[in-house]
Amino acid sequence: MKINFLENLNHCSCGKKHLSDIKNILIGKNTIEKLPEELKEFNAKKVFLLTDTNAYNAAGERVINVLSNAGIPYSKYIFKEAKLEPDEFSVGSAIMHYDHTCDVIIGIGSGVINDISKILSNTSNKPYIIVATAPSMDGYASSTSSMSMDGLKVSLSSKCADVIIGDTNILKNAPVNMLKAGLGDMLAKYISICEWRISNLITGEYYCEVIANLVRTSLKKCVDNAEGLLERDDASIELVFEGLVVCGIAMAYAGISRPASGVEHYFSHIWDMRGLEFGIDTKLHGIQCAYGTYLAVKLYNQIKKITPDKQKGINYAKTFDFEKWSNELKTFLGSGSDVMIAQEEKEQKYNADKHKKRLDIIIEKWNDILDIINSELPDFVQLKDLYEKIDLPDKSEKIGVNSEILSMTFKSTKDIRDKYVLSRLAWDLGIIDELKISDERF
Repeated sequence: MKINFLENLNHCSCGKKHLSDIKNILIGKNTIEKLPEELKEFNAKKVFLLTDTNAYNAAGERVINVLSNAGIPYSKYIFKEAKLEPDEFSVGSAIMHYDHTCDVIIGIGSGVINDISKILSNTSNKPYIIVATAPSMDGYASSTSSMSMDGLKVSLSSKCADVIIGDTNILKNAPVNMLKAGLGDMLAKYISICEWRISNLITGEYYCEVIANLVRTSLKKCVDNAEGLLERDDASIELVFEGLVVCGIAMAYAGISRPASGVEHYFSHIWDMRGLEFGIDTKLHGIQCAYGTYLAVKLYNQIKKITPDKQKGINYAKTFDFEKWSNELKTFLGSGSDVMIAQEEKEQKYNADKHKKRLDIIIEKWNDILDIINSELPDFVQLKDLYEKIDLPDKSEKIGVNSEILSMTFKSTKDIRDKYVLSRLAWDLGIIDELKISDERF
């Protein structure tokens, strides 16, 4: 399988040039054998392998065999941590162990290894190839790295891979939770496209229908073939991996993360931040995003039932106490909240005049907002059925999150990035405290 349409789009109807720096994408059985051919394109004399213990066991020896048979020298560094964190320590460790006699970096792994490798590639100014070990997340083709910095989950500008290799024989043997995580990250696109369109309507944020449709098409393929994942069906595995790669390229085309993440990702980020701050165990990003998507669809179903009240929104904004809210954030998130609180000075999302302008647009465009929600989001009954078939989390306990913190998690998502998502819409409407966010079916 080869993704054929991923060419630079210089003449899009949105008026923006869509560019991707990826040189090649190889998906299918035994694609790892083509690694030496790809290295020739970079005139590689020696390569640096970056991986962790689990990924090395999954694919490291195969990569080394391919390199050795082709007579290509290498150096390697294998992270020994039982759970590798995407943070300053890991990046520093990778940079310190990097062999400067190498002229190409090869990452062997999935999410965290890929994020660290992209930063290393960007820092060293060396070409980067990722040999994926799981179809578990959409960062393979993105030019940012999802990291924890000073306790806050951030997207750092880094470098997308020059070559992406997804060997089906490796991908299909990933732990089942990683297979489900990949599908969970794809299901998140229901929310991301919906919120991108809503933000375009309310804030005037840039939006491209061509990019959105690339994501929708890939999402549909994944959902239509989802049941094959648990059987490790080749076609299902390849479609999820392809979809994740397409979403990464969609982000590159747009120049922002909008095509692939929304409030559902922010749920996951908040849980990760609490995990780092308070030593709470967290699940795979895609698994948390799956549950975040489930919650978001339920919340949007509540939004559809309300009638916007301008005076209610204005009154709520007037009585909102930012200092009190900041203290609540500090208690809930610890040190990671400091950056979130400081961001408000620049964002001014709670500014009364800016709020009023948004609220006027919301009320004027309410029917259009409802049309977007209805057209982009799946039927909740069908979504629930899919979650049951694939065993994706539909309750907080399945991801180790206390249901009592769900409301505070939702409220916190409006502060994590300067992005208009569901929680900001609910705040603008003055109903953020009224929405029911729980594991109950309603």
